[in-house]
Amino acid sequence: MSLTGAYDPDNVFAKILRGDLPCVKVWEDDRVLAFMDVFPQSEGHVLIISKASKARNLLEVEPQVMADLAEALRRTTRAVARALEPDGVSVMQFNGDAGGQTVFHLHFHVVPRWADRPMKGHGHAPMAETETLRALAARIAAAMD
Repeated sequence: MSLTGAYDPDNVFAKILRGDLPCVKVWEDDRVLAFMDVFPQSEGHVLIISKASKARNLLEVEPQVMADLAEALRRTTRAVARALEPDGVSVMQFNGDAGGQTVFHLHFHVVPRWADRPMKGHGHAPMAETETLRALAARIAAAMD
């Protein structure tokens, strides 16, 4: 998909928001959902999405939605760092096919990084076990401020 076009209400994140697909929730409020990536690039990989916006990418997002997402990103990244004690954290966001985007619902990645562990490629990591994701989500949620 290019940087322009119509929002697909059947994308995987829209299905998660509707309850048509499950997710392993880290936390949510009335505006934002943070959940574990089922194809994690690293242990503790969290995705953050808006529950209200139909923006496909950063170019389409409403200012208040972006503000809500930025605060959610800050809070979640802090919790990931507290809970998992990584050596670093990568925060990523992709726009359009050529930019590496694979789900066309605006989202952010919080990926913990360790110096002695290689990060798996975006869209190339194997599926994680649900119980492993649940345990990580609980640790991260417990570290939320």
